[in-house]
Amino acid sequence: MAITVIVEGKNDRSKLRRLLDPEINILCTFGTLNSIKLESLRKRTKHDEIYLFMDNDSSGKKIRGVLADAFPDALHMYTRKGYAGVEGTPDEYVIAQLEKAGLEEYIIYPPVL
Repeated sequence: MAITVIVEGKNDRSKLRRLLDPEINILCTFGTLNSIKLESLRKRTKHDEIYLFMDNDSSGKKIRGVLADAFPDALHMYTRKGYAGVEGTPDEYVIAQLEKAGLEEYIIYPPVL
């Protein structure tokens, strides 16, 4: 089964792209969701295992709510309040969230210096 992580923006996607195997799909909502965007996401992820990783702010919570309705089986990942969204979250924290979600085998761990 394919795995898709849905994030808000392209910077969030870039952040996860560095940390996840290329076989993981990473899709963006690009802000507010309307029925056309939702339908497009549904079509692109028809049989995928879905993970939602939104910013911990009011717009992120709103988007998460809409996506949780659209994808009731999705697994939720969270960034901490105070971080500048997913893109501003330290790699170690993002990796911890990916591990907690059970995605260890797809993580590209940064080299230890």
